[in-house]
Amino acid sequence: MVGTMVLVLLGCGTAVSLNCGADTASVVGTAIAFGLAVVAMAYTIGGISGCHINPAITLGCLLTKRISAKDACMYMIFQVIGAFIGSAILFALVSTSPDAVQGTATGANACQAGISQTTAFIAEAVLTGIFVFVVLGTTDAKKGAGQFAGLAIGLSLILIHLVGIHYTGTSVNPARSIAPAVFQGGQALTDLWIFIVGPFVGSVLAACTWAMVKDND
Repeated sequence: MVGTMVLVLLGCGTAVSLNCGADTASVVGTAIAFGLAVVAMAYTIGGISGCHINPAITLGCLLTKRISAKDACMYMIFQVIGAFIGSAILFALVSTSPDAVQGTATGANACQAGISQTTAFIAEAVLTGIFVFVVLGTTDAKKGAGQFAGLAIGLSLILIHLVGIHYTGTSVNPARSIAPAVFQGGQALTDLWIFIVGPFVGSVLAACTWAMVKDND
């Protein structure tokens, strides 16, 4: 819960502060913010919970038998709760200075201008698949990256945001999308299904891919 709260508050907060999408600098800054938030939390709570802070990652861990179904459900519930806490804090901050905010006030995801829902869905599924694949590989007990896993995961998230912001604002995390969409309303809620179904589809593909490539035989 705490980890997801930090991710949403700092990642979406940066997107709001920089008016993400207005120029190249805002896109790069937002991408870096999300990646750094994951790195920070990975090394802070990774030893406690594994630092999933993302229902798509939890699903990938469930499918690869790293977590029980009961624990996976609880993880997802508290990830969403944490996202709502982070969004509520951000909304409160924005509400005190509305004139200083341009564009979305919550960092919510939505299909960007000229992007169809089909394209957005494909982008979310593929990018989440890559992200979860990196997580599963770098955290594997036998073939993982050890203490460097958090860094690799955070850096990959930066790259994924640099690609995906143009299409969807980049979610690859249902919890990160649900809470801001509720506060934002409108188009963010209309498109919300993309940012729930797409990441879960990508997670399933990642788990299947990792299952095929992890063993030498």
